[in-house]
Amino acid sequence: MSSEPPDLSLRIDPPADIAAAFEASRAARGPFGAPLFYFRSIGSTNDLAGRLADGGAGEGTTVAAETQTSGRGRLGRAWYSPEGAGLYVSVVIRPDRETAGPDAPPPGVPPHGVPSALTLAAGVALAEAVREATGLAAELKWPNDLVVRRRKLAGILAEASSRGGAVEHVILGFGVNVKPAAYPPDLAERATSLEAELGRPVDRGALLALALAKIAEGRETLRSGGLSRILARWRELAPSSVGARVEWRRADGPVEGRTAGLDDDGALLVEARGRVERVVAGEVIWR
Repeated sequence: MSSEPPDLSLRIDPPADIAAAFEASRAARGPFGAPLFYFRSIGSTNDLAGRLADGGAGEGTTVAAETQTSGRGRLGRAWYSPEGAGLYVSVVIRPDRETAGPDAPPPGVPPHGVPSALTLAAGVALAEAVREATGLAAELKWPNDLVVRRRKLAGILAEASSRGGAVEHVILGFGVNVKPAAYPPDLAERATSLEAELGRPVDRGALLALALAKIAEGRETLRSGGLSRILARWRELAPSSVGARVEWRRADGPVEGRTAGLDDDGALLVEARGRVERVVAGEVIWR
């Protein structure tokens, strides 16, 4: 992350719907959303949250914006963030050195296991928040997407900052498409929004507050060594993790197969060429 101090001069008061929902959900959210830095327009919420974390911002510090001009997703892809049409949010996570599990990986688990576990927990949190707040049966798609009828509704990006092999902090970013928008041609057939699916308005403030409360809940589950519980719920919310046709690239070229679930570390299992392989990184193309 940049060593430049964060520029907070363009910070604005949260819109009334978000302010009211945050006031009503203070106990359930714990530290998440306290403080909340809200902007009309920002380059990337993840970038600003990272600079705040570099400056000592505590766990739960949250950055949100009406639009992003340089939002990004997994593998460096741009995240389209039309103004007023979605939730664009990033939160600071501080690893607990004294605990076991994803925050202080057990022997043999590399530091990248921390953001991976947080991505899984955040996926469960977002899916459950959407279902409870709107009634829409959103599903998870490995590793970081929320979908409805195979169209993308939300995405998650966890970025870790490490020093001396230890994770200093993780910035957990997520974007949710709330309102219909004029998506670029390459996205129009693959994206959807809550209001397009439901045919009615959605209370985005209530959804954001509930999402942060669910992330706080998942955070406590990970703290108590409950990754297996997160994975069990993730599997329930991700029917495509079993039996779907996928393609991914190995060193010897592209490989096609069918998904065969998740292992106990959250890696995608794929049956291909008579064997089951673990996919832990890179692009997976869903057929």
